[in-house]
Amino acid sequence: MIVRILGEGQLRVPNEHLDALNELDARLEAAVNAGDEEGFRGALTALLDQVRTVGTKLPDDSLEESDLFLPPEDATVDEVKELLGEEGLIPG
Repeated sequence: MIVRILGEGQLRVPNEHLDALNELDARLEAAVNAGDEEGFRGALTALLDQVRTVGTKLPDDSLEESDLFLPPEDATVDEVKELLGEEGLIPG
């Protein structure tokens, strides 16, 4: 799957990591819904760090279509709330 972190670029993330990413996404969604700024910041950082760790960065000129879009590290709770779907940022 191709994941775009807004403002950073794209990474190819093997599908085998989807469950772990969904767990982090659930933590992020819970923090957003609770208005927990500290929990939100930690959950967002953990999610992005995990994507960076398990993913392989694609070249900046890559034209592959992104499967998922994640907010940048400095996103606000309100910005992430707008991106959340019924299944969080990462469906599944």
